[in-house]
Amino acid sequence: MIPKFTDELAWEQAEFLMQPIYIRIIDLIRQYSDVSSWEASYIEAEIPHPTHYLCLQSNDRQVKFEIWDLCYRVCFQGYDGSSGERESRVVAVDTSLIDLAARDVDWQRLDDKAEGVVASIFASLPQ
Repeated sequence: MIPKFTDELAWEQAEFLMQPIYIRIIDLIRQYSDVSSWEASYIEAEIPHPTHYLCLQSNDRQVKFEIWDLCYRVCFQGYDGSSGERESRVVAVDTSLIDLAARDVDWQRLDDKAEGVVASIFASLPQ
């Protein structure tokens, strides 16, 4: 999915959030995979557009998740990534992740939401 923003402010908010979200998602994947029977690795794909995938493998089973999709689940309201669509879709930035008074990321909310996303993918893995 390629996010489509309603205005310049929404784009700026997403740009502000995506780097901290990406870093937190990668760190949480490492933490969860350290205590899981699933081994994490990453691959890069160029087609149809450049992206990175998290590959989780356990014995003969392997599952893949697009890293940007995981980040979008944190950044945007109501985004679940289940549609698998590749076209643009209007998104709404989760502004609760921004501490407007401090003009900074609300780190606790971001951490909580990112952990929920990562926890849900590990919980969905076959036993």
